[in-house]
Amino acid sequence: MASSQLQLVALQNFPLVEPGDDLSAMVADSLLGNQLSLQDGDVLVLAQKIFSKAEGRYVRLSDVSPSEEALALAQRCDKDPRQMECVLQESREVLRARPGVVIVEHRLGVVHANAGIDKSNIPNTEDDPQLLLLPIDPDASARRLKAALDARFSANIAVIINDSAGRAWRNGTVGFALGTAGFEVVENRIGDADLFGRTLEVTEIAVADELAAAASYLMGQADEGCPVVLLRGANLRPSDEGSQGLLRDRDRDMFR
Repeated sequence: MASSQLQLVALQNFPLVEPGDDLSAMVADSLLGNQLSLQDGDVLVLAQKIFSKAEGRYVRLSDVSPSEEALALAQRCDKDPRQMECVLQESREVLRARPGVVIVEHRLGVVHANAGIDKSNIPNTEDDPQLLLLPIDPDASARRLKAALDARFSANIAVIINDSAGRAWRNGTVGFALGTAGFEVVENRIGDADLFGRTLEVTEIAVADELAAAASYLMGQADEGCPVVLLRGANLRPSDEGSQGLLRDRDRDMFR
């Protein structure tokens, strides 16, 4: 059942994350520093980037040797061939390419620009640039964080790792759930009645993506420095399924 009230709080003054950092301890300390705790039913939404940083998912371009395929893709997209090599290594398939952007199916199954590879909000130098890849297994990362914070606060919470992506049919980026733990990510309302008693035939609600987008608005996309949002009042359905239920099967995908 949808909730009638939702509270979102972006944690302030969250520290910069380095490879090897204990995210559960950092989040717990940040919650307490913001005079907050966790209770049953709470949702923590965290930016993908802090997981990638903690997991050391950096790649130095000086260490990358582009393949012939990467060189050809770079020419089509007007991008660094070394970055395109990283994109190819992280992808199952290149779906679209034009100057400035390449759309791929990531190895995780997500359709994403540039395989989610980014160089914003990470330390970089002109003579030694580096990129940041997505986490190896975002669902597993979310489960580990949930388990640690459940134990720390004696609570049963849900976790969303969110990222941002553009959409084929609308301008602008929105947040979406890259990894999840602890709840049903898609709520199936097929067979329920609408306001006038008609039976719903196709209605499925991407709960995880809706919550990720709401939290993403508070996180921001530039120098806001708010990668963790506490969300309360969502009234989620418990589940261990992870985020895979959000991915549309290829035979139902009208855009590929």
